[in-house]
Amino acid sequence: MGKIRVGLVGIGNCASAIVQSVFLAKKRPLRGILFEEIGGYRVQDIDFVFAADVDTRKIGKDLGQAIFEGSNLFPRLVEDIETGVKVTAGPVLDGVAEHMRPFFAPHSRDVSMDEIVKAMRDAGVEVVVNMLPVGSELATRFYAEATLRAGAAFINGIPVFIASDPTGEWQEKYRRAGLPLLGDDVKGQFGATILHSALTALMRERGLLVEETYQLNIGGNTDFLNMKEEERLRSKRESKTSAVAYTLFNAEEIIRSQRIRIGPSDWVPFLGNTKVAYIYIKATSFLGLPVELDVKLKVDDKSMFAASMVDAIRLAKLALDNGLSGPIHEASAYYFKHPPRPVSSPYEAKRMLEEFIARYGAAQA
Repeated sequence: MGKIRVGLVGIGNCASAIVQSVFLAKKRPLRGILFEEIGGYRVQDIDFVFAADVDTRKIGKDLGQAIFEGSNLFPRLVEDIETGVKVTAGPVLDGVAEHMRPFFAPHSRDVSMDEIVKAMRDAGVEVVVNMLPVGSELATRFYAEATLRAGAAFINGIPVFIASDPTGEWQEKYRRAGLPLLGDDVKGQFGATILHSALTALMRERGLLVEETYQLNIGGNTDFLNMKEEERLRSKRESKTSAVAYTLFNAEEIIRSQRIRIGPSDWVPFLGNTKVAYIYIKATSFLGLPVELDVKLKVDDKSMFAASMVDAIRLAKLALDNGLSGPIHEASAYYFKHPPRPVSSPYEAKRMLEEFIARYGAAQA
């Protein structure tokens, strides 16, 4: 089937997990992968051709070295990674919060849209993955526009609403350009959001009415430190809350009454990339009697991200191969917390995705 030419924006822990998973796949079969093939593409068919970051410790270095620089904590799983791709300087814009400057060491250069578009075109990028820090509203829109001009598909892995833009502006731009758009805000392979929404969906399907629920998350990487500033995680709370609320009978009521609270809660440095989630659900069952559920989940946050993203990259390429444009609803509904067209059940989202792969993958065979 050939290679998938991928550009990475934000060379942090998520990028490290993705890059290493691709190089591991070239050595041996990966464990825990959902789809070995998507439209004939395997994980090892992902080829990194472009990378951008603002950290002076990463810029100019090979991507295979940059993923271990700065504040990155994801463990080294592969030795001697050489990609041949030098990390280019991207615009800082709002990508670095003031309290994160000591951790991200941003450059002070002016980087233009034309520079980034040219770099993407010269690299022949087909799919761009956005992994900037939460709260990077302007920077995410910059890269969404640059990707559009470069003629590539855009995967928005963070909670800035591009694929789910309420005005429809970005969806229409990508439709007119004939390019796929996936997002927003990746839902990890088995993270807190997918577990929480699966539990509430199961309650709904079994006739229970959820009265109140919360999800409190803590972790020790720069992602959690970045989100200590409440203003930067406003869209993150909305994204995670909506992912669970869409599974409820009474979504509007529970949101309006503020009986739902979901999102990052604190930064605990010694946890590193480990995320701990505490999920509580109180519901009413038959004859009005109560049901309460408490769950604790502990996962590596970034491997969860990478597992979903290596699938999303292949789905974006499959959409490109089939001439699809605008939001790719089936991929977005399954792999993202805030898709343009939400689905009330993860089981329904899985069915839609499998039908999508069977239909368009068969067309490529």
